[in-house]
Amino acid sequence: MQRYVIEDARLVPPFNQPASLLTIGVKPLKIHQDDLFQEVLPPLLPRGSRQISLGGALHHPTEMKGIRGPAIVYRDNLWFDAEFLATFMRAALASKRACRAAIPGNDPAFSIYTLPLSTGFEEIFDASGKAYHMLDLWYFPAEYTDDWQPIVVDSDAEEMGFYSVPDFMTMEQGSLTHYAPGRAVISIESWVHVYYASIIFSQFGRASRFDRYVKTHNFYSLKLLWSALIEQSQLLSTREVVKVGKNTSIHPTAIITGPASIGDNCNIGPGVFIDNCTIGDNVTIDDGCCLMMSSVANGCFLPFRAALYLTAVMENTIIAQNTCLQMCVIGRNSFVGAGNTFTDFNLIEQKPIRATNINGELKEVGQVVLGSGIGHNCRIGSGMVMFPGRMIESDVVLVAAPQRRVISRNVTFEESDHHFIGGRSAHHTRHYPRNDEVDAQGDSWDSRW
Repeated sequence: MQRYVIEDARLVPPFNQPASLLTIGVKPLKIHQDDLFQEVLPPLLPRGSRQISLGGALHHPTEMKGIRGPAIVYRDNLWFDAEFLATFMRAALASKRACRAAIPGNDPAFSIYTLPLSTGFEEIFDASGKAYHMLDLWYFPAEYTDDWQPIVVDSDAEEMGFYSVPDFMTMEQGSLTHYAPGRAVISIESWVHVYYASIIFSQFGRASRFDRYVKTHNFYSLKLLWSALIEQSQLLSTREVVKVGKNTSIHPTAIITGPASIGDNCNIGPGVFIDNCTIGDNVTIDDGCCLMMSSVANGCFLPFRAALYLTAVMENTIIAQNTCLQMCVIGRNSFVGAGNTFTDFNLIEQKPIRATNINGELKEVGQVVLGSGIGHNCRIGSGMVMFPGRMIESDVVLVAAPQRRVISRNVTFEESDHHFIGGRSAHHTRHYPRNDEVDAQGDSWDSRW
């Protein structure tokens, strides 16, 4: 079987990179997709036809008409997990027809996380008036045809509370909970989607699937209990639940509860607390840091007492001491200085938070708590406070000053402090320009459709 990739060249704010190059969890989206197809598809295919080869990249939807032979076609800004892909492919292979993936519009997880801020889903209605949203994910058993049937995949989500707060903070919108999916898909068009994919769909989803498995498999529960007795540790701290890579050093006073994954060549210092996190390779987490339901990609460094709560950090980034990040996304090769606080709740307005979509429009995200998005190659000085839902564009330098210590709006590259401080000696290389700063790339993705 061949797989064809429809390339989406739009730049996702504030990173100014296509979605396929952004890190979701600890892997760039492109690598995540490559690994997933090689993992999920071969066991589902007949013997003798399990090899998955790359058929090529497509730049226009009409190019699908040239596809010959069994193929799967997908847009490269779609993030989906193994459970979603397997469910779609099982149904598609069983139908022996051309199929296209769809999600129900009333599904709690998809309606709350996948649909807000998204611009590319085609909405259709069945005979009863029920809404479905079509995904750019197709299966063709023989060759391209426009005579396909929709395969509707629901999220199988369960509601999970993530902290208790007084009623006045819920703004009459119910408890502060998330829907942890058993199957997940999202179109990456905003830093908010990176947050949903890396944290809600990955960390919460993994915890939900683990809980369900333990509840329905008695022998596995006994295995966990036996592991805890042998290792003399709590159930959620055993090697069965906490996966640790090669050459990783963990101080005896560190507390790690799972499900969790820590990569190779990491160093976890004394007094560190890690709960339901995914840590990449070559990561250093020093004394007293606290990480809860977060992901930290390869090569990152967290000095003492840094705190991450439901936050995704991309590669080679430093989160300095005493900085608190809540429900945030931090790009690669960035530095967030000491003592910064990223807030996640509107104290005065008390209404759903808005964020910028891929077209630069402010839209409600449907969340009453949400942090901020920081681009790539940023340098954030010490002692700042970031309001909820704000963005700092890639390549920005911010220095705390009396006139700007609270970041109450989005910050663009043109407002970077390196333009105004330091005189001729000031220099900060622009690595991630916007589309309007480079040569024209032709028609946009939307116009091609």
